[in-house]
Amino acid sequence: MSEEKVRIGLVSISDRASSGIYKDEGLPSLRAWLDTAILNPIEYIEKLIPDEKNLITDTLIDLVDHAQCDLILTTGGTGPSPRDVTPEATLAIADKTMPGFGEQMRQISLNFVPTAILSRQVAVVRKKSLIINLPGQPKAIEETLAGLKNDEGKSIAHGIFAAVPYCIDLIGGPYIDCREEFCNAFRPKSARRHKN
Repeated sequence: MSEEKVRIGLVSISDRASSGIYKDEGLPSLRAWLDTAILNPIEYIEKLIPDEKNLITDTLIDLVDHAQCDLILTTGGTGPSPRDVTPEATLAIADKTMPGFGEQMRQISLNFVPTAILSRQVAVVRKKSLIINLPGQPKAIEETLAGLKNDEGKSIAHGIFAAVPYCIDLIGGPYIDCREEFCNAFRPKSARRHKN
């Protein structure tokens, strides 16, 4: 188990939850999944904000440039409605785009709903931080992070988190260990610290 602390920013983006109309479920869902998947000590920095592009951009910049988060996960604001601006705000602060994350999230969600093609999640790198836009619903968050298994427990679609630890290695972040039975993170053999 890695003793390196991981600093993770969690951002739930919702006009109604941020104004108290209903309880936010995104932040607790993200935290619960990450607490189960990651073996490292984690420091969370959580934000609940409305769907305002400039506020989202400023929040992401602050989490990268000042809080120095290694990983930032957002939830909400990725659909086609006029108020959904999370992808635009994320791309506005990117040094690099990582399109494979969005492609895989949509592929996973298409197993459940045809409207998954309407989701516009993106992932980017800013400095030494990986930022990923996740869906807004807790069930969809878990499915896209963990992936899908058939009735026999065999993986039929890899979750996106399997690629996150190695991506963070490559951009200069901490070495993240995952609980293999829950999230089998992939690294090339040459990049593994604990040889199997």
